[in-house]
Amino acid sequence: MGYLPEALDIAVEIVAADFSDEFATKRANLARLAAGEPESAVYGKRKFQYAWTPEAAARALELLHPTGNPYLDMCMLKGGFPSRKRQYCTEYLKTQPLTSYALNIIDAGRAVWSWQGVRIDESLSRRERLQGTGACVKSFEVVGGGLFNYRPILRWTVRDVFQAHELAGVKPNPLYTQGMTRVGCMPCINCSKGELREIARRFPEHIERIAAWEKLVSDVCRHRSPVSFFHMGTQGHSGQDTTIHAVVEWSKTTRGGRQYDLLDDFDEPLACSSAYGLCE
Repeated sequence: MGYLPEALDIAVEIVAADFSDEFATKRANLARLAAGEPESAVYGKRKFQYAWTPEAAARALELLHPTGNPYLDMCMLKGGFPSRKRQYCTEYLKTQPLTSYALNIIDAGRAVWSWQGVRIDESLSRRERLQGTGACVKSFEVVGGGLFNYRPILRWTVRDVFQAHELAGVKPNPLYTQGMTRVGCMPCINCSKGELREIARRFPEHIERIAAWEKLVSDVCRHRSPVSFFHMGTQGHSGQDTTIHAVVEWSKTTRGGRQYDLLDDFDEPLACSSAYGLCE
């Protein structure tokens, strides 16, 4: 967090999600359930796979407090971790806080130019959304009300990005030289098998941290509703078959998870390993 402001001599204001109101609401609901009120009186006539019990609600009420980690706080409130089909992390941790920040500036009578470092070759969905027609790309948009979106590197390649870093005298995030392809979250729920294996080898303490998150989020959920960091297939409610430890073990295998890669297991992590050629 402190490197870029110092390297570029710029002021950076950090914007983070604040779930204080959501915690207060959920704690109030849990208190009613723990006191014996029926779930229909608290949440209406909605149907859930598992029902709250007073005991489970009391346990959750004791544990449900803000942690200071917006990602973990979000997961505790949502009752689970994001997945490919429920990728709400971007909305709650990035889009909403930054939109609120921008609106406050606009309400003060100023315009906001939102510079976005997205590239169309990062994913097919991003290309389809931002390509435009013909040779055009949506590098500039007038959102309205004093808000403008500017995407100056939309056509850039990965090589262009790191060359720009070098020319500006800015060091890349060191995780890019340790086998990671995504560094916003570690690991991202969309990370590759090889990347997860590399994280587990280099940062085993972080895997234990995620295992503790899994237990905490499970403990503030409905009875018999265990959750895990990764969602694989339809196994999410069969005794946490996809816990972080189980998925790390799978990341060490080959042939569809049927055989361990013994040679890779004996290798020590390389001093430098980069999918973007940064070790050359």
